[in-house]
Amino acid sequence: MIVARTLQEFLQARAGFNDYSVALVPTMGALHEGHMALVKRAKELSHYCIVTIFVNQLQFDQQEDFTRYPKTEEQDIRLLEQHHVDLVWLPRVGDIYPKDFATHITVGGPSLLWEGEKRPGHFSGVATVVYRLFSLIKPHIACFGEKDWQQLQVIHRMVEDLNIPISIFGVPIVRETDGLAKSSRNRFLSQEDHQKSALLYKVLKHSHQRLLNGGVVAEVLQDAVQQLSDNGFEVDYFNVVDGQSLCKITEWQQNARLITAAKLGSVRLLDNI
Repeated sequence: MIVARTLQEFLQARAGFNDYSVALVPTMGALHEGHMALVKRAKELSHYCIVTIFVNQLQFDQQEDFTRYPKTEEQDIRLLEQHHVDLVWLPRVGDIYPKDFATHITVGGPSLLWEGEKRPGHFSGVATVVYRLFSLIKPHIACFGEKDWQQLQVIHRMVEDLNIPISIFGVPIVRETDGLAKSSRNRFLSQEDHQKSALLYKVLKHSHQRLLNGGVVAEVLQDAVQQLSDNGFEVDYFNVVDGQSLCKITEWQQNARLITAAKLGSVRLLDNI
């Protein structure tokens, strides 16, 4: 496995893959089994797998969240080597955003609601860094996790609208044994909150089954929010949306997605089904 830390090192290594298909897995580090599922899928789809580790300040709306984001570089590199990644790039800020960089990408449509409302500027930061990585790395394929469902739709929209010649693949959520969606931020849950956090997926699954059985959407959502709130969750949203546009819908239908974000203690949890 090649580990590149400068743009020059990366481009030199990337040149060795020019005659083959390349898949990209962009990450912010603090890697776990969910990221490894992305790596596995990327390796299935291409000759070479490139992983980037870059904590993108543009997508954080609060400086505190950015500085708090876990950094486990040595562990991450060992884990990627164990999973036979071909090239890991840890770009410097100046590699991604050179001096006087002044362009930001704004994707409307699927970015406007939910996380877009709760975290102003977040998806512009995501779209900008992903576009920069695409332009520098020139992958044929890129893999993203379905846990961040709205983010995945934003990237799909950007790639289609800007006619970027890259195939985007979503990879199903990897969960802990109790059902909690794997996330780098789960490590910040207290022991008590970690035990309680499993309720989020249980409520999500139960609500999903009620909807499949013909339950009234408004009633199902109200019951879910009440149950979570009664158990210490601060619910930002729990809604049924069109899976592609992220627009709210009032009846369960094909391509519908049940999405939620809720805070437990100091940790904000996202999930969907």
